[in-house]
Amino acid sequence: MSYETHLAPYAVQSDKDAGRRFEEAPHASRSQFQRDRDRIIHSTAFRRLEYKTQVFLNHEGDLFRTRLTHSLEVAQIGRSLARNLRLNEDLVEAVALAHDLGHTPFGHVGQDVLNECMHGYGGFEHNLQSLRVVDELEEMYGAFDGLNLMFATREGILKHCSLNNAKLLGPVAQRFIDRTQPSLEAQLTNLADEIAYNSHDIDDGLRSGLITIGQLEQVDFFARIWHDVQRSHPGLAGRRAIYETLRRVITALADDLLATSRELLLEAAPKSIEDVRAAPPLIRFSPQMRKDATELKRFLRANLYSHYKVNRMRVKASRVIRELYEAFMQDPVLLPPDYQDKSGDAHRQARKIADYIAGMTDRYAFKEYRRLFSMDEL
Repeated sequence: MSYETHLAPYAVQSDKDAGRRFEEAPHASRSQFQRDRDRIIHSTAFRRLEYKTQVFLNHEGDLFRTRLTHSLEVAQIGRSLARNLRLNEDLVEAVALAHDLGHTPFGHVGQDVLNECMHGYGGFEHNLQSLRVVDELEEMYGAFDGLNLMFATREGILKHCSLNNAKLLGPVAQRFIDRTQPSLEAQLTNLADEIAYNSHDIDDGLRSGLITIGQLEQVDFFARIWHDVQRSHPGLAGRRAIYETLRRVITALADDLLATSRELLLEAAPKSIEDVRAAPPLIRFSPQMRKDATELKRFLRANLYSHYKVNRMRVKASRVIRELYEAFMQDPVLLPPDYQDKSGDAHRQARKIADYIAGMTDRYAFKEYRRLFSMDEL
């Protein structure tokens, strides 16, 4: 199609993709991956991301990132990178917007607790749940369950997968069995995700007061850029200095990824998606930038994600998820009718409960908790 003629030979072309699980006629004015993007944006799960935690709960401040704003930032960074590498921007955008659709309320703690609860019933992993959302749980079309997305979009959503789960999922997870790579678009989106959360978690951490510039200056990568900003703009302070620094952090990460990936692509010279799959990862940071990015992640883990105020909310969130799950498993009649399994199969009932809890926003989870356990809430 004309809108994909400019792409590199190793980019995903919609007419060479494995297609949709249920056959549909092509759209006259949109590419296949544009259709995927549009279906994702109009989905119920996408709207819920507005009220799901990134690091700070939605009600803790109007300007902190949520899963929705995070996904938009990943899409913006991803599209820019994809255009520079002549990859399929529409596919990158679709994967970026969908990659967190299956995330639980309360961020990673919600996933961890739900996974513990689901031990013995197949566990829980938000990448698998995102795929489950677009394949089965969305109810927007009369002809099929889910959103019926293109193969490459679904494959890009599935960032992680155990060997056992891969065997159950079929072709979309075959690369985990074969130990091959996904598309370059999927590889790129994964790193765009990292660029986005490394930068915006610093911003949110500083805004919250849980971390300081003084602490961040212990991280060489951040300190180099911060001091460069001070030299370029003497006397610049406050939010302007922070924004200028974080803009340069994103630029440094993106520029390094582009330069490194171009070199790798030139050396590997893939001629097709099959060549991409057989090669090692070709979208990467340089060794030094990988070291810098890892140092930044370690700092955030130690000083922000493990801050005692974040831990307090983590404990509350853990209790909400665990006690909701246990109550629903003990008495499935407490669930809305659509989530009550009538077969008597404990595994199927557990999965429906996981679907219900994972689909909750932060505030809805708290509301359900009060409905079940507070005498003041009827």
